[in-house]
Amino acid sequence: MGKGGEKGEETGEHEAQIRFYSWEEIQKHNLKTDKWLVIDRKVYNITNWVRRHPGGHRVISHYAGEDATDAFWAFHINPSFVQKFLKPLLIGELAPGEPSQDRDKNSQLVEDFRALRKTAEEMNLFKADPLFFSLYLCHILIMEALGLLMISYYGTGWITTFILSCILATSQAQAGWLQHDFGHLSVFQKSVWNHIVHKFVIGHLKGASANWWNHRHFQHHAKPNIFKKDPDVNMIHIFVLGDSQPVEYGKKKLKYLPYNHQHEYFFLVFPPLLIPVYFQMQIMMSMIRHKFWADLIWAFSYYIRYFITFIPFYGVLGSLFLLTFVRFLESHWFVWVTQMNHIPMEIDNEKHRDWLSSQLAATCNIEQSFFNDWFTGHLNFQIEHHLFPTMPRHNFWKIKPLVKSLCAKHGIHYEEKTLGRAFIDIVGSLKKSGDLWLDAYLHK
Repeated sequence: MGKGGEKGEETGEHEAQIRFYSWEEIQKHNLKTDKWLVIDRKVYNITNWVRRHPGGHRVISHYAGEDATDAFWAFHINPSFVQKFLKPLLIGELAPGEPSQDRDKNSQLVEDFRALRKTAEEMNLFKADPLFFSLYLCHILIMEALGLLMISYYGTGWITTFILSCILATSQAQAGWLQHDFGHLSVFQKSVWNHIVHKFVIGHLKGASANWWNHRHFQHHAKPNIFKKDPDVNMIHIFVLGDSQPVEYGKKKLKYLPYNHQHEYFFLVFPPLLIPVYFQMQIMMSMIRHKFWADLIWAFSYYIRYFITFIPFYGVLGSLFLLTFVRFLESHWFVWVTQMNHIPMEIDNEKHRDWLSSQLAATCNIEQSFFNDWFTGHLNFQIEHHLFPTMPRHNFWKIKPLVKSLCAKHGIHYEEKTLGRAFIDIVGSLKKSGDLWLDAYLHK
């Protein structure tokens, strides 16, 4: 089972036996009941730990049988603290003759990316500006207060209600980008404070669940655009994505919907229904099923505050209609911004790429401007965000030139486009995939 034999090594006052393993052996342990992974050449048996993993069992399981070094450093802001949880799971190391990277990955590319991360640390790019996030929170609260003052002064006419809905939808969208910052631990130096404020923002300001978001979103970052690993490309047979899935569905004569028209029914299904229907049902079911009671209390605090505020003006049914319409508007905003960086990119099965290559294949950037930064919550810097998810968003522009230089050095395509082009590409990519499905369905 081991490779290279064993050697004795002193640890404190006693000797511990170090066992060495080959990549061939490690890659066998990627089963549901048997999971190993490698971090900095050390081999860990995570089989019994995955259910206790704070980020969810799926995200860590996606790296079973693989080198998880770059993912580990990308997600944890205090690796030395996490090491105490890893220590009991340590079972050995890579054999001396084994490369640090699995599956013949480009070792020079991997080392260059890790050097870039070290440069970013030396530039203090992982240190947040408290003023930026304080002002950002204030502008969200000001919008909510402005909406309340407006209906108090002008009443609840149709025009006033429509303007109020737009203000509240803007506030909700911006709160969504803000909770994203705290969820990625990119604001405070200590994880616990990020978690506390994350629950407040996503729970009290939006009525959603921090745990639901973490367990879903971290999978997306760990394996972006990878079928069966990234929940964001699990479209439940409503859409076929990328180049391989449409052909697979076509050959198997699968036709849950007329996918050659998916670029048309996209407008009727995805933007209007994602948040007010699908996400709301999934969030509530997740909190109850997994007993996220703290999240449920935070979510209830949002609904209590909302109905206390608006029932005096609109009544119960009117307040429910207003909430639904606000989420309908927010859903359009959210879908177009979040999908423009990913749906037009490569979507496929696992290819076991290195961290840099996998993120660049699945993400693209949108041109920088003050409006684009605000409108997208700095997700126009999607490449930098995916490479360094714990980096505060106001520092993305500083690391961007270095990322582009590294990509140019290794011949990796760094894609950047206008906001309008990005929106058009969503529809274009859906049409392309739909046409591939139809061709395979009819002729293969």
